[in-house]
Amino acid sequence: MEIKIGIQHTARELNLESNLSAEEVEAAVAAALKDGGVLALTDDKDRKVLIPGEKIAYVELGEPTGRKVGFGAI
Repeated sequence: MEIKIGIQHTARELNLESNLSAEEVEAAVAAALKDGGVLALTDDKDRKVLIPGEKIAYVELGEPTGRKVGFGAI
């Protein structure tokens, strides 16, 4: 699962790949926003990302896309 997280007052978004399902990520985000706690996610390389709930601007969930190689006809 590809996850993009926008953080308030930060120009860049946080991108990570995770083995979590969309429902698990959505539940974790909802809990962090509701309680004013911390969003804790683990990526596919077992690195943990911690984000304060009050600093989350948006979360975008999607399937990972393969990288395109070479030139394609338009």
